[in-house]
Amino acid sequence: MAKRPGKAVVAKATARAGTEAAETPARPADGDGDRGGGRRPRSDGLRSRRAILAAAAELATVEGLEGLSIGRLAEHVGMSKSGLYAHFGSKEELQIATVDTAREIFDSEVTERAATASEGVTRLRATCEAFLDYLVRGVFPGGCFFVSAAVELDAKEGRVPDHLREVYSELLDDLVTQALKAVELGELAPTTDVGQLVFELDSLMLGANVAFAFFKDGQAPERARTGIAARLEAARA
Repeated sequence: MAKRPGKAVVAKATARAGTEAAETPARPADGDGDRGGGRRPRSDGLRSRRAILAAAAELATVEGLEGLSIGRLAEHVGMSKSGLYAHFGSKEELQIATVDTAREIFDSEVTERAATASEGVTRLRATCEAFLDYLVRGVFPGGCFFVSAAVELDAKEGRVPDHLREVYSELLDDLVTQALKAVELGELAPTTDVGQLVFELDSLMLGANVAFAFFKDGQAPERARTGIAARLEAARA
């Protein structure tokens, strides 16, 4: 059984959101925002929500998205359940918001970093490298959020798994777009089966995630880099 993440996980999420709100007990919904007769700025509430959701995303990679409830998250971040209900209202809304937050974190840690590279093969390789770095740096304690959640919800239906599939598909579509651009630029052979190429690159990254996060294989990211480089070289024009 996976060990529950401790206070360090909450502190890490709070730091990312630029606030200590995730570790601060919330006031009940009807009084949240009032202090000495004044009302807290709306931006404080937004920062608090982001911090809570960052902690929720990290918790979900260890205990599962299905196990993410308002009660469990309240216990984890040291808030009242009524305070969290004021933010989300239901377990399903919390889970959907957590998926969206995980996407924002992925974009910040992977997509935006890779976007500094030139379009084509260079950016395609940079995206794969940024993903492996995101894995090694332990952005989430249980490995990639989307890999973890996809394995958990692969056979389920409903708003949460449907939303997860939609967001995860968008991440894969970004790889397809980059590969198509590489073909357009003449960096990859015109006969390249882009769908097959992206499938193989994604498989190498998925394999690295499982080996690194589950089997604790520290060599997995480097093995994935070797495989990615070889596959891209084989597809060159």
